[in-house]
Amino acid sequence: MAAKSSTMPGKKSIFVAYFMWLFTGIFGGHHFYLRRDRHAFVWWTTLGGFIVGWLGEIFRIPRYVREANDDPQYVEELARRVIQNKKPPFSMNRFTGMLMVGYSWAQMTMFAIPPDSFWGINLRYLNLLIPVALGLDKARRQVVKGNKDKAKTEISVCDMDDSKAKPEGVWTVGNIGNEEGSLKWPLLGAFAAYPIRYYVFDDSIWFTIMLLASACAFDSYSKRWRRTPKKKTHNVKRVSILATCACIYLSLWCSYLYFHGTITDSEGDEVPIYEALHHFFTSPWWLDVKQCIAETYQYAQHHGWYEVWKQIIDLSDPHGEQNAYRVLGVNRDSSQSEITSVWRKLSRENHPDKVKDEAERRAAQERFMEIQQAYEILSNSKHRRNRRNKKDNSDEINI
Repeated sequence: MAAKSSTMPGKKSIFVAYFMWLFTGIFGGHHFYLRRDRHAFVWWTTLGGFIVGWLGEIFRIPRYVREANDDPQYVEELARRVIQNKKPPFSMNRFTGMLMVGYSWAQMTMFAIPPDSFWGINLRYLNLLIPVALGLDKARRQVVKGNKDKAKTEISVCDMDDSKAKPEGVWTVGNIGNEEGSLKWPLLGAFAAYPIRYYVFDDSIWFTIMLLASACAFDSYSKRWRRTPKKKTHNVKRVSILATCACIYLSLWCSYLYFHGTITDSEGDEVPIYEALHHFFTSPWWLDVKQCIAETYQYAQHHGWYEVWKQIIDLSDPHGEQNAYRVLGVNRDSSQSEITSVWRKLSRENHPDKVKDEAERRAAQERFMEIQQAYEILSNSKHRRNRRNKKDNSDEINI
């Protein structure tokens, strides 16, 4: 029945899911296709759960498809689990995922905070966001609605835009599956263990303790089945929400690279990126570029952007005239007779027959061909201008 329902309109295809898993899996493309937006975001931030999670999904995709299609067998099985277990059972895979993603997000948050004063402002107090970033990894999960009193149990899986899903915990590992949990307990666990960092200076130790405290608090006191019906969300809204989350995550990377990244100069010395950027914007090259942009803008204000475009085309030398003038050593004011005289002289001096050595003859032949091409370009250009001028003069006489 699951295979039959997958071909119905609006149903998800297991073939498409596997195809997207293979080619876009580490970025969460198959999860986005199956409307598992939280899972997709986690996979995007961790490159498929550090590759291991992506590989492990090869046998779980059929279950994901049945869940997305509300397959009757899947719904009945889930209903039995809800009835048999008052609280969702412990899952080592989920627990390990929470630890790994929580550690990754908390570390990124810590690295994104400036170590020194920025514009005279001490931002070290932002370290208090580390437990928040860690706790967000365990906030809310997808939903199950089960009615024990009815003969037919009704179950549905919540989407990302559930009205009760607040921003503080809707795009994390804790949001994946058919469970939920309030944000209070993982945050309390993380903040309770956070002061350990002032006594244990090894980041790996106090980070791990804080992670375990937060994860255990969630699993012990917060985790439960969720009984809220799902709501369909338009793809535009889904993409906009994921894009906003992606921008926030990428801003952490940018902040980390800006404050902690270094580049190596030609002498092998490391220079912090924020210093290099500051010196770049005061460098003569950038000041010249800035001045050129300002002059271009002023020119466009007086003559229009079309004239600017014509200037760009002329400067790009589409016909090769500028290079031809350089090869022959003449200027734009030179007449056709002067160009021909220089061409003949250079042709005699660089003729390949005058060179006996094979290597030098090859170089002389390339130079000779370059001279011929340059003369041909300039001659054609002169002829085009002459024809155009004669045509304009004849038009004026006719008028």
